[in-house]
Amino acid sequence: MAHNASELQKTGHWYRNFEYDVERERGLDFAEDLFNPFVLRFDLRCRQQATVIASTEHRDVARVIEYRQAEITRRRRAAVSSPIEDVTQSLAAAADQYIVSRGDQKTVIAGYHWFSDWGRDTMIALPGLTLPTGKYDVARSILRTFAKHVDQGMLPNRFPDAGETPEYNTVDATLWFFEAARAFLAYTGDLEFVRTELYPGFADIIAWHARGTRYGIKVDPSGLLASGEAGVQLTWMDAKVGDWVVTPRLGKPVEIQALWYNALCIMEDLAQRLGDELGRRRYGSMAALAKWSFNRLFWNEKNGCLYDVVNGGLPDASIRPNQIFAVSLPHSMLSPERAKSVVEKVQEHLLTPYGLCSLAPSAPQYRGRYTGDPSSRDGAYHQGTVWPWLLGPFITAYVKVHGGSDAARRQAAEWLAPLRDHLADAGLGHISEIFDGDPPHRPCGCMGQAWSVAEVLRAWIEDVQGLRPMPQPYVAAAQSKESATVRTTIPGQTSPRTGTNA
Repeated sequence: MAHNASELQKTGHWYRNFEYDVERERGLDFAEDLFNPFVLRFDLRCRQQATVIASTEHRDVARVIEYRQAEITRRRRAAVSSPIEDVTQSLAAAADQYIVSRGDQKTVIAGYHWFSDWGRDTMIALPGLTLPTGKYDVARSILRTFAKHVDQGMLPNRFPDAGETPEYNTVDATLWFFEAARAFLAYTGDLEFVRTELYPGFADIIAWHARGTRYGIKVDPSGLLASGEAGVQLTWMDAKVGDWVVTPRLGKPVEIQALWYNALCIMEDLAQRLGDELGRRRYGSMAALAKWSFNRLFWNEKNGCLYDVVNGGLPDASIRPNQIFAVSLPHSMLSPERAKSVVEKVQEHLLTPYGLCSLAPSAPQYRGRYTGDPSSRDGAYHQGTVWPWLLGPFITAYVKVHGGSDAARRQAAEWLAPLRDHLADAGLGHISEIFDGDPPHRPCGCMGQAWSVAEVLRAWIEDVQGLRPMPQPYVAAAQSKESATVRTTIPGQTSPRTGTNA
């Protein structure tokens, strides 16, 4: 604490038995004593400004104007150039607050106030947090940090504090790693970084998945990626109460197949650009088999959408948002007709003003309120609760299947508008982790979540405003972000593999 107070009293007062209503509602410890270590007194007759600086480092109160201006400058640098200044500037300022240091590299805090840096959240959030705002060095540092900790073809899902061993217990974080790298390359053109620091590890990851790694993660004869063990939650729908895994999703979850195919196509493209002809043919063949099997096994003709999980028995026909990734990811296995049908089904059953429901309200196991003790809340976490981060891929998919038309982008802006207003609620300037599935969709969970902010910011810029990176030539890692950044409106650009919007 640095200050210009005229008097400091070391009072040491205790205030006993404070009770917290929210903690009581959540079934947590809700009473505690509070300690006031000192009291500052300012004589405003002697000075016009009372200054208090709270910091984790020693600060000089005489430099307060310098500190304040430096912080204002830093926040301005976090801004983005946008026709919708208020929304994107607010989101860019929020995004900047999730980027933190781990040693001499960067990582992402998944949410405030109780998450640390999670692999899955980091990879999903990385594009939106860093690329539209031009933080290419930060993105490069994050990718480098996680690349160093790949083990048996898996990205760690959590870095525990105090230097303990990272936890490798996710099937999707590693696959999101490929998509984060693809987005980084699209914005920067830094192929040399990908060549030297990512591509060898990516090839090893694919090899591990082909022959099998932890938790039964292995490519089966269909070319699709199976995963799962009893009592272990591996997908982003990872709520667990004691030994009860609320949504186990053993077998072949739909978004894992979409991510696996996307990763194979990314590898095919990288292999071609890097002159690895053997790799290009191998990844291309793997992708072709996965695409054929996916359409044969996952298409639910009756409902006109995708099954959520295929595991050898009756497929899970629950209408969940996971299928949207089979449309939103750059490389899609679906025909334009099927892709549009998936978007329409998700819109009909899952779209709310603040995101997508994690389960259709018509399902018997739907839970529309995220309340009560930890068991009750975890039981509702992915059984109807609304997730705002899913609005990002939904908007991307919607604009894609409508050819990037002006009408589609206007509709996307209307759908994102309630979250613009939400910036003044709950965690001010941030987007909450989740909302109740039932109206009026009360915000709950973390007051600010990295992927909520990241995906909404990315959708505003890339899909609503149509500002996406152009294909770029090689850009050296040392080149500045100003010279590396080229963006344009490309609503009609298509993918050579799928024929759908890229």
